[in-house]
Amino acid sequence: MSQPPQKSRWLPLESNPDVMNKFAQKLGMPEEWQYVDIYSLDLLDIVPKPVAAVLILFPISKKYEDFCKEEQTKIEQDGQEVSPNLMFIKQTIGNACGTIALLHSIANNTEKMQLSGFLSNFIEKTKSMTPEERASFLESDEGLCAAHEESAQEGQTEPPPREEHTELHFLTLVSKDGYIYEMDGRKQHPVNHGPTTDEAFLQDAAAVCQKFMNRDKAELRFTLIALSKNPDL
Repeated sequence: MSQPPQKSRWLPLESNPDVMNKFAQKLGMPEEWQYVDIYSLDLLDIVPKPVAAVLILFPISKKYEDFCKEEQTKIEQDGQEVSPNLMFIKQTIGNACGTIALLHSIANNTEKMQLSGFLSNFIEKTKSMTPEERASFLESDEGLCAAHEESAQEGQTEPPPREEHTELHFLTLVSKDGYIYEMDGRKQHPVNHGPTTDEAFLQDAAAVCQKFMNRDKAELRFTLIALSKNPDL
């Protein structure tokens, strides 16, 4: 899978729920929703419910790139069902995968949360756009760029230089119209991973995550984060 053309580059966003929550709430996500760590696929019971999305941070390896090419060939040959209600955003900004993952997780769950600010404006203005047009909209939004830059520098580790191509990449799993979809702005379209329900979504998303891990069992750099309802609010 080739890297998409990138007109600009941002600082990478750290896989830190505290940073993500501050960033997303600044953009207009309500406080009753929060990003939380999934510490283990064996400890799903402790993840606050309901879960609206699961974000995966993982290394882009040759094994993964080869798999993506095979996956795309299979989709082109066999086709797949893709809900017209999904909001898919292409990634054309370097190192913006964290922000794209957050947008995918929130924009595809608008029936669950009352949005405001940038998020409400973005969804309203881009709902009839193509994925590429949404990418252009993000490229031209100076406010989002500034908010991302501020959040990228609030992590626990020093961000790498913006011109550096990082190996790690974010994508999002969401449930829409009875199916679980992989939302990755580097790909041509969402990927349907089969049927699910709101109640089964976390378990089904965990099964998809396990497939990612199984492709390279020697690789340990996987981080999983859930977008969950805060039980205290």
